[in-house]
This record gives sequence, C-alpha cells and structure tokens, in this order.
Amino acid sequence: MALQDLLDTLGPEIQDPEEESFLLFSQSIPSHDLGFVDSKATLLELAIDGKDLAIHQSPTILSSNRDGGTTGAVVWKITPLFASWISCSSNLLFRNHVLDSSSWVIELGCGISGIIGLTMGQYVASYVLTDQIYVSKLLSQNLIENNPQKASIKGKKQAATSKKFASSASVSTSSRNVNFKILDWETDEVTSSLTDSVVKDHFDLVIACDCIYNDMLIKPLVQTCIDVCNLGEKNPERRQTIVIVAQQLRSDEVFESWLKEFSQSFRVWRMPDEPLIDGLKSDSGFVVHLGVLR
Repeated sequence: MALQDLLDTLGPEIQDPEEESFLLFSQSIPSHDLGFVDSKATLLELAIDGKDLAIHQSPTILSSNRDGGTTGAVVWKITPLFASWISCSSNLLFRNHVLDSSSWVIELGCGISGIIGLTMGQYVASYVLTDQIYVSKLLSQNLIENNPQKASIKGKKQAATSKKFASSASVSTSSRNVNFKILDWETDEVTSSLTDSVVKDHFDLVIACDCIYNDMLIKPLVQTCIDVCNLGEKNPERRQTIVIVAQQLRSDEVFESWLKEFSQSFRVWRMPDEPLIDGLKSDSGFVVHLGVLR
C-alpha cells in the first residue's frame, strides 16, 4: 500500500497532456536562459544536503560538435535543486516508504556531475548512474573526489581513464554503492545487468533530470523508461518501479510532445508544491512529474 499512499497525496492524475502543458506554461516562468549553472566554469563549488561538492565540468565538450550531443558536459540549474529535494529525509517518497535503505535507483542521462548519486546514494542500497561514454572520465573524477571516504574503485587501482572503468565504474560512498554504466537510449539494450548484481534484477526508482530538450530523443527516452520498469517483471517480490522526471520548462511544444508520449504508457502525476522545496515549486520554471507504468 506504500505506493498507493504516495499516489493519494499527489492529487488528481493527469488526464490531458495539452491541458497540463497549458497550465504549466501559463505560469510566470522566470528566465533561466538555457539553464546552465555556469557554462564557462571548469569547476563548480556547490553545497547540497549539507554536503560540499566540487564538480568538474567541460565547457570545451559542451561547445564541441560531438555526435550524440554534449549537454551532459556541464551542470544544469535544476540538478542541485532536485538533488536537495530527493535526498531530504522528509521527502515524500521516503516518508511514504516507497523508498528506503533497501531501494535500488537508476538515473538516466546523469551527465558528468554525478550530483544526485553523490547526495542520494547514501540513503539507498544502490544508485546506478547511466549516460553515454563521453561523460565517464569527468564523472569518475567527480565521484572519486567528492567521496568523503576517498572512494576506492572496484577493480584496477585508479582506473579512471581506462576503457574498463569507462564502461563500468563503481565507487563506495558512505558504505553505499554508486555505480556508472554506459547506456545510450538509442542504441543500447536495457537488461538486468544494469543492476550490477546477481541478487537484484530490477530497480525501484528511475530518475530522469532535465533530459527532455530534443524532440528526437523523446521516444528513445520513454522507451528506455518502459524497459527499465519491465525489468524483473516475473519476480513476485518486486516492487512496482516508479519514474520521476524533473525538467526545466523551456519549450511548450517539446514538453507537450514528451508528456503525450509518456502518458501513453504511464499514469502521470505532477508533484504538488507542498512536498517540494523552494526553487522547484510553481512559477519556478521547473517541474517534477511522477509516472507509474500502466
């Protein structure tokens, strides 16, 4: 009943994507420009959930013509806000016992920072960061340097730039595991190997933070969410997987296209203001939705 208790607190389910888009984009949306924290800095110093983080990023990669996109090379404004909210002990997912210290979480499109994993990883059993391979070098550096116990890499010592580490990185953070796996929504298959475990074949939560900005990526992203939610579907002990999507409100057309596609396979709720932190509430220019596979 934990999931139903959570859903009961969220208010009415979204039935009409066009109406939801109209309501959101009728708000007084502040200008966040494209939404970078600082697209020119190579190092950002952030304080999240009482934790000081030093995050390396790459303006050079961001401005390059790399095939497959470059947006994951820098930190976006919504990420520290979302990390602060999702990692709070009073967060309604933890408060309603949908998440706890035994939960397994996967993040899609994590980028180079690893911020959400660094802050939330200590509260769950496993946190798996996923993205394309180009983020792996800086991501591993950020995970290592921001681990309070000076993270030890499983496998070869300090293999941050090796091909082995790039394809599967793992660090220990406050006795909880934060892992990196390569996952390209357009080309890679979603399998239970993403859990990196022989005892766990599915995830309890999927996080996608500011991944929706390109029409071409909507279908692959939604399909990836579906595939992750279907992992371990024959396991009688599995919890129903929840999807949390946080995003900046940029284009009403892109947003509406995403919500129409997402709503075909997921029941969707918008996170109300009461359980959100300041900076994510109405009129902030950001929004958080929760989805459960139909």
